[in-house]
Formats: sequence, structure tokens, C-alpha cells
Amino acid sequence: MPEAGSASFSARADSTLAISWPMRARDPRLGQAERWLRFAVPGTLAMFLACLVGLAALHIQGQRAEILAGARAELEGFARLAARVVAPTGSAGSDLRALMPESERHPGRRLLLVRQDARIVAAHPPLPADLTNLAQVLGDSEPLSGLGERAGAMAFDLPGGERVLAAMHSLPDGGGQVAVLQPVEPLLRGWAARTRDQIVLIAAACLVIVGVGLAYGLQTRQAARADRAREQIRGRLETALRRGDCGLWDWDIARGRIYWSDSMYGLLGYQRQHEYLSFGDVNGLVHPDDGDLYSLARGLAANQTFIDHAFRMRGADGAYVWLRARAEVVADSADGGRHLVGIATDISEQRALEETNAAADMRLRDAVEAISEAFVLWDTGNRLVLCNSKFRHLHALSPEDAQAGRSYTDVMGRGVLPQIRRESPETGMALTGLTARTFEAELADGRWLQISERRTKDGGYVSVGTDITSLKRNQEQLLASERELIETVKDLKRSRRTLELQTQQLADLAERYLDQKAVAEAANQAKSEFLANMSHELRTPLNAIIGFADVMENAVLGPIGTPRYTEYCRDIRESGSHLLSMIDDILDMARLEARRVRLSPRAIGAEAAISDALVPVGAEARQKGIAVSVDVPAGLDLLADPSAMHQILVNLVANAVKFTPAGGRVTVRARRAGASTHLFIEDNGIGIPRTDVARLGRPFTQVESQMTRSHKGSGLGLAITRSMVELHGGSLRIRSEQSIGTIVLVRLPASSPDRAGPEASAGRAPSAPRAGRRPARPVAA
Repeated sequence: MPEAGSASFSARADSTLAISWPMRARDPRLGQAERWLRFAVPGTLAMFLACLVGLAALHIQGQRAEILAGARAELEGFARLAARVVAPTGSAGSDLRALMPESERHPGRRLLLVRQDARIVAAHPPLPADLTNLAQVLGDSEPLSGLGERAGAMAFDLPGGERVLAAMHSLPDGGGQVAVLQPVEPLLRGWAARTRDQIVLIAAACLVIVGVGLAYGLQTRQAARADRAREQIRGRLETALRRGDCGLWDWDIARGRIYWSDSMYGLLGYQRQHEYLSFGDVNGLVHPDDGDLYSLARGLAANQTFIDHAFRMRGADGAYVWLRARAEVVADSADGGRHLVGIATDISEQRALEETNAAADMRLRDAVEAISEAFVLWDTGNRLVLCNSKFRHLHALSPEDAQAGRSYTDVMGRGVLPQIRRESPETGMALTGLTARTFEAELADGRWLQISERRTKDGGYVSVGTDITSLKRNQEQLLASERELIETVKDLKRSRRTLELQTQQLADLAERYLDQKAVAEAANQAKSEFLANMSHELRTPLNAIIGFADVMENAVLGPIGTPRYTEYCRDIRESGSHLLSMIDDILDMARLEARRVRLSPRAIGAEAAISDALVPVGAEARQKGIAVSVDVPAGLDLLADPSAMHQILVNLVANAVKFTPAGGRVTVRARRAGASTHLFIEDNGIGIPRTDVARLGRPFTQVESQMTRSHKGSGLGLAITRSMVELHGGSLRIRSEQSIGTIVLVRLPASSPDRAGPEASAGRAPSAPRAGRRPARPVAA
């Protein structure tokens, strides 16, 4: 759609809106046809009415003639039949009665038997006594008696004035005639009734046609006046809408088309091309941020009856115009459809003014909110105008409670007045007619406020509460500091004397500490010497016991008499080996505590070290059906003492195998992690309660459980392992969950050329693990 000053719309105009607004000038040809129809329709109605009356009269006359013709033919035939049946005898009366019995088929019919001299022999129904010949009955001027049967059935009036049809026929023997008289009035009784009905119907139709013609004339005259009035109203309405910057809308919701007044086109700068606009054309002009007509249609479908919506529409120059549409849904009684009828007002200037006022108000509110004081402004009616969050916080008011326009009583009734401990005297002054006061108040929470109230020119007042707590506290601190200074001087004098006494006491305590330290070092030295001597004294006989038990078990010098002795020898050897292992652990722990262990770290292959550590526990793992897997990257080295590293790995893997049920699994993994190397020993064994993990690693400490009670140990294996790892500059961590398993993480420094070689500590290097040694697993300690 072009966005230019001469832009125009095109829309379908294939039908007329049910709710019609004043339209533009019609086609001249249509007006000429309408004027011709105003005269042609009444003339056509008059011609139709005349034709209708004429055709009705002809139809009525034809019905009467048809009835009389049928009556003549039937009467003539009846006379011929009667002449053949009736004989001029004395029984003629009975023959006449038999020929024409009493019935309602021929009302008023009379049958006469006449001689040649015109005397009446018999009659049915009977005649009065004074009527004896045919001339008396028919009259003197009747032609029937002279013409006889040649005259056929004739219609004439009797002397009494009654209209009848009469027919005569001669008897076969020439002895007389038979005359039949039929009154006309009974024959035409039904025709008269039908004629009255038809006349009533025709009269009613004439009245209707005449009324329609008159109504049409009046309507055309009124329509002409209405057209003139409508053009006047349209002009006035367009003038009013144009002067009010308004536009008229009529939206046919069912057909999806919209009628705009000329003022609406002028409001947006477009030109009318067709009478109606399509729904899509109008919706395309609405600004996308202001919604669209589809959402409005959905609201109307949800039984929404009133619309009050502000939006922007694109004008012919490409600029958007702010419009406010107020409309109401009107039902069309003709087709049951609904129309949205209303006006759209140009509110661009109003919106610009509102935005300017909103920006100024926002700046003012931001400035008020940014100040550090509690600020509130009341108008002349003591209604709230503006306040900041400090004021709401001071009175415990929510944003909903402190809404603009509420009275002072309502706002303060919703909040909580701060408790004031004391209040300084008020100071008042008069400045050019304005009153003011300032006072200080101490709140219950210890804060001090300086409250200043000023009257405004319009009769309201503004109140500002400044927090002067820091100033008050500084004043109080100055006074307190002065008092404290005096007290400090006094305390210094007392402290001097106290320090002299404490110096003497510290000298005594230092002397006693040196004495106790010498005693402790002597006791520790005695313990180390005792353990060393005990190991020497115990290992010599234990080696002999283990060696002799092994000789006897294997029957090196010959068989033993009883096989049970072999089992006893095996038990002696295993018990001796276990006792020797415990003594070695105690000695290793003693060396570590005495800092007598010396390490020689160097780069060793991680895969080779782990494989060597799995050899001592391989037999036990195969016996229990435990799957032991190793996951080590190729070329990974460990910076550690080989013997110490072997002892660390053997202790951890042996514990994992020992406390893993049959059919379990044990995994040993090694990974490089930055400047460290991580070793993971993972199993799915019995696990350790989380509350007992912190106790692990202490010397001679075991976590009691149902499984550890069946495995003996000194409780030093994990303590020795942790100490050796720490001597390497690493750390040991344990993560375990009962009945799920345990993961032990050994973190060692990564191998590098400049870090290999230096010894970790003074003392001798730890001996390699001895064969048959079974380190105790700390998780069961």
C-alpha cells in the first residue's frame, strides 16, 4: 500500500451493511430508475386491479349461465321421460308421485298432466282448487302452451312473479301433454352464495392492492424526504467529526469488512476509493506493538460488548497517528449478525502531553526516591501526593497502602507510627506567610530523626525526615570517649601492676614447661627404645616358630604321625605370621611418629607399580571370585619412593579385596590432574557409615562392623598409608556409603624432572613389604 499523500484504499462493495450510515451520492441512472418506478408501480397496480374485477365478473356470469343451461337440459329430458311413463287415466296422480318422489334434489319442481283442451288432469305437488287449466298457472302470455315441445325448456315469470324454467312434451297417444315447472331461485341459491364469497375476496384483494399502492406512494415520498434528510445529517455528522478530529467506524464482524466515514479518511490522509475496507487492509495499518484486530475479534467472540482501546495507525505520510476507539457491539435484527459501531478520536497531542508529563513525573519521583531522607507531600485536603520508600519504611507501609490520593487518616491508619522515646523542643518561624517547624525525635530502635515540615503555597505541606543517627552517635561517642579516656588512665595504672605480676607468673610457667618437655621427650625416647628392643626380642623367636612350623607342615624331615598335627602346624605358622605383621606395623608407626623414615622419590611407572601391588592379593581375589581391573593411561609416571609406593598400594588393594564380598569387583585407576596424579581404588564392598569416615586413619582405630569382627588387624594399616602419602607431599581422601562401596583417592605430586630426587625426611627408608604380611584395612577399623 503506498504511503503517500494521495494514498487510497480499495475494498469490496458487493453488498450493503445491515447498519447503514449516510453514504455518498448514488448513481444517476439508479435515481432515474427510481423516479420511473414511483409512477410505474401505481399504474401497474391499477391495471392489475381492473383486470382482476373484470375477470371475476365474467367468471360469475359464466357460472350462472352454466347452471341454467344444465337445468334446461335436465328439465327437458325429465319432461320427455314423464310423457312416456304417465298415462291420462285415473291413476295419473300416483304415477306423477312415483315419477318424482319427495326429495331435496329438485326443490320446488312441479309436474302437471294437461289434456288437449289445456285442462289440468293431475299435478304433483297438488295445485290449489281454483287453478284448473294451464293458462291460470303459466299466465295468459306464455308461449309454452302454443309451441309445446318445440319450444324446449323456456325461462319466464309466473303470474305471481316467480321466475321458472318450464318444458312440455306430448303424450305418446296424443291424449294430452306433460308440463314440468322448475323455479330458478333454488337452482341459483348455491351460485349466489359462491358469488358473495368471490365478491368479498375480490373486494379484500382490491383493498389490499389499493393499500399497497397508497403505502408505496407514501413510502416513496417519505424515502425521498429521508434521502434529503440523510444527506443533511451526513453532512452535519461529517462536519462534526472533522472538527472533532474523529472518525466513524462500522465493522461488520461476520463479513469481515469495515466502513469508514470521510472524516476517518481525512484523519489519516487517505482517499476513499470504495465504500468498504477489508479486515486485512485495516489490520495492516495498526502498529504491531499495539496489538491487532485479530485479538479484538477474539474478545468480541468471547461476548465482549464494549471496546475502549488506544492504538496507533499508519497514515498516508508513513507516520503513525494515535487513536482512541470507543465502540459497542450492536446486533443486526435483519440477518442476526453483529456490528461493532463507534468512533476513533485522534489523541496524538494528548499522548505526547501525557508522555511529557509522565517523563517529568518520573524524573521528580526518581529525584525524591534518590534522596536519603524520608519525604512526603500532602495537598490542601490532607491527601497524599507523593512519598518515597524511606517514608514507607519508617511507617511500615506497603506501596499499595501509600497510594496517591488517599487521605492522611487512611494512610496513617494502615501504617505503624514509630515509637518516639523523646522529642526535642519544636522551633517555629514565620517566613513570608509560610509556617515551618523542625524537631528531633529518638525512635525506639535507637535512630534519631530530624523532621522538618513546611507549608506549600497551595495550602499543603511537605515533611522531610533526615536520619541524624550518626551525628547523634558521634556526639555521644565524643562524650563516651572522654569518659573512657579518664577510665583508661586509671586502668593503665592498674594494668601496670597486673603486668608485673603476670611477668613473674610467665617466667615460672616457662621453667615448668621446659621441665615437662624434657620429661615427655625422655618418655618418647624410652617408648621408641622399648619398641625397638621388643621387636628384636619378639621377631627372633617368632621367626623360629614360623620356620619350624613351616618345616613340620611340609614334612621336610619325614611324615608326622597324626594328620591333625599338620593342621596345627599351619595354624601356628599363620598365627606367627599375623603376629609378626602386627609387630612390623607397630614399628613402622613408631618410626613415622619419630620422623625417622627417609624417602627417595623418583619417577616410576604407574602401570608397573600397580601390577606389582596386585601380586600379593591375587590369590585371595581369585579365591573369592573378585574381578580386579586396572585403568592406567600409557606412559603415566608416579613421583614416589618405590618401596613406600608399593606398601601404600598393597595396603589399599588388600583392604579392598578383604572387605569385598565374593563375586564383587575392585578397580584401580590412575589419572593426571594438572600438577597432581590421582590414584583411585574403588570397590563395591560393605562400605563404611558416613559418621565413621572421619575416624579412619587414626592409629589403633577400627570401625566395628559385622564383617570387620571376622577379620583381625591392628588398625594401623590406613594410618601408616596416610602418613606415607603425606610424606610424599600428597593427601588421602575416602568416600564411602554403607552396602554400596568405597572409593579411596590418593593424590600425589606429578612427576617432573626438577622434582625427582630429593629425600622426603631424615631417617631410614621403609623396608619393602614382607612376604605374608597382611595390612589391616582401615574401613573396618
